[in-house]
Amino acid sequence: MPQIPMPADLPEVVLNDNAKVVLARRYLRKGPDGKPYELPKELFWRVASKIAEQEANFKGGKAKAAARAREYYELLTSFKFLPNSPTLMNAGTDLGQLAACFVLPVGDSIEEIFDAVKHAALIHKSGGGTGFSFSRLRPTDSRVGSTGGVASGPLSFLRIFNTATEQIKQGGTRRGANMGILRVDHPDIIRFIKAKEREGELNNFNLSVGLTEAFMQAVDKDEEYELIAPNTKEVRDKLKAREVFTMLVQKAWESGDPGMVFLDRINRDNPTPHLGEIEATNPCGEQPLLPYEACNLGSINLALFHDENARDGVDWEGLKKVIHQSVRFLDNVIEASVYPLPQITEMVRTNRKIGLGLMGFADLLYQLGVPYNSQEGVNLAEKLMGFIQDESKNASKELAEERGAFPAFEGSTFAAKKQGPYRNATTTTIAPTGTLSILAGCSSGIEPLFALSFVRNVMDGDKLVEVNPYFEEAVKKAEAFSPKLMEEVAKVGTIQNMDYLPADIRRIFVTAMDIEPIWHLKMQAAFQKYTDNAVSKTVNLPNSATQEDIWDIYWKAYEFGCKGVTVYRDGCKTSQVLCTGDGQEKKEGTAEDGKPKTVVRKRPDIVYGFTQKVDTGLGALYLTINEQDGKPFEVFATIGKSGKSITAKAEAIGRLVSLALRSGVEVRDIVEQLKGIGGEHPKFQKKILLQSIPDAVSWVLENRYLAGEKHASAHANGLVKETCPECGEVLTFEEGCNCCKACGYTKCG
Repeated sequence: MPQIPMPADLPEVVLNDNAKVVLARRYLRKGPDGKPYELPKELFWRVASKIAEQEANFKGGKAKAAARAREYYELLTSFKFLPNSPTLMNAGTDLGQLAACFVLPVGDSIEEIFDAVKHAALIHKSGGGTGFSFSRLRPTDSRVGSTGGVASGPLSFLRIFNTATEQIKQGGTRRGANMGILRVDHPDIIRFIKAKEREGELNNFNLSVGLTEAFMQAVDKDEEYELIAPNTKEVRDKLKAREVFTMLVQKAWESGDPGMVFLDRINRDNPTPHLGEIEATNPCGEQPLLPYEACNLGSINLALFHDENARDGVDWEGLKKVIHQSVRFLDNVIEASVYPLPQITEMVRTNRKIGLGLMGFADLLYQLGVPYNSQEGVNLAEKLMGFIQDESKNASKELAEERGAFPAFEGSTFAAKKQGPYRNATTTTIAPTGTLSILAGCSSGIEPLFALSFVRNVMDGDKLVEVNPYFEEAVKKAEAFSPKLMEEVAKVGTIQNMDYLPADIRRIFVTAMDIEPIWHLKMQAAFQKYTDNAVSKTVNLPNSATQEDIWDIYWKAYEFGCKGVTVYRDGCKTSQVLCTGDGQEKKEGTAEDGKPKTVVRKRPDIVYGFTQKVDTGLGALYLTINEQDGKPFEVFATIGKSGKSITAKAEAIGRLVSLALRSGVEVRDIVEQLKGIGGEHPKFQKKILLQSIPDAVSWVLENRYLAGEKHASAHANGLVKETCPECGEVLTFEEGCNCCKACGYTKCG
């Protein structure tokens, strides 16, 4: 069926400035020159009409398809609901792959392992992220019967997956993201927990340890537990559970990795256990899936459902309508999507899982005057998610009456409990909404706001102070607003120490780092209580947080009924060397004499990069720059047809720059040191006068990594912050992933 024609009277899309940038960078279709040729109006009609076309697959739907297309267009352009990014990117295109989340099995043979590598590459190419369990692989040094050799273990193969991912651009816009999971009772678990001790290792993977009820009970009782070889089912060793748990806590304190997922709890909620056991999740952990399963996600913007005249200040009727529209939309996405493997197509259409979630929760709390870190806020979270769960199930039941239940329904837990029938095996997920929330102009997912005000750098070096609109409205109402105040708030992001502001405003307008960890966990548990799948959420901690704090968080996550937990201690990465500021020192980054200690990252076995030829007054300089995670890692400078002294100097410059990069020194700081150093034989290169070899090195680094960069310092609160590889703004860690509020870049795809 051809695409439904666009109506002449279709209203234009109203976008904020940030949304325009993100749409142009990530979603609008582009020509061979890399420039968008699609307008926002055309994008949203492309998506709405393609999804509405699927109505024709069902009895009586063909006549309603055009009306549905208009309905979906209005739904999307109101920003009350948005589907996951692959749907916005690919609906109505030749690629046609619309799902974000996949899980692939990794079997215990070379053939199965490399099939999984190949399948992951196809998924990444199509715009999806992948999760794997490596728990089926035999332990290190196990005998391989077919060859008489010994196995190299899960970690060696995990590195192969990581290297393969490095080569694939996800949908042409972002690198693939992965989740790697190993059961806590696998004999290689200690190697796995320590796998990311060196920064830059496995940079395309999030890692999580799959914890079992038996292990957690052993931790509680301070007992040993058994390590079992998956290939033979033999007990290979015993470990003290509490020592392993302590090591998990230590590594999370050091770097945030690995996280943890509670496998038994996840499988208790598996709606189709007759089809298999859930072993893994998608990259951010919110979507547990069976092998070869995928899920289509979407999010409702709660910020747009505030109604001061309604019960609890929430437009429940409007929310109900959008829930039903969204469930139908996501079920149609399953019909429209072209999956990269036939096994995935079969599994998806057998279970028809969808994951309806939300964004803008923190904004809704601000409008209601309810603090995030309060029992009132937690109670509202439960009520909202309970409502979304109930209505999404009602909508799925109505679709089942119209279209039939999901094919695996008869063997499902719903059938056993005499519930349903339902069209979809699951209906709810709390997913990350980093780029979607920028499009919608709201807060991300269920996270608190990271900052109430911040400085965004725009063209020609101008700086624009951006303020949360609800905060701005509140201070204006309190007659406390001034541009100077907004600039002060932008410097620190929070108002908790500004005693001159009204106490009520300081109580309501809290940010992520203002909130005690217990409230992060209570909020996650409140949403999890009424979510079929899982919840993407980060417990943000100050740099001063202790390992005991993280132990407490992990244990309470288990007690509260969460399916997993991610913590992030500000400035915990080894490259984030302490500067000046709040006096908090990174424990592992301080020498015995109290002076800061720089950690030099070790070189991995395989790195990739590029070589650029630069004409200098001393001959052709060949500058090779190898990268890790899109950032420069090491530099080699060679210059031909010159005296040995010049060759030695070029080599020395390359070595010193490499040492600086591997020690966490920012590119901009290196450029500032090298740029403009004079020499005896300056020469023009593309209308730029290069005065010397170091000046040439700075020119290449600046053009490659700092093009157009005029952003503010990333040295906030005394900690060197990781910056966006695409636009240079400071990254924030929320929803289990590094993301950029300026351009929509996200590490997790």
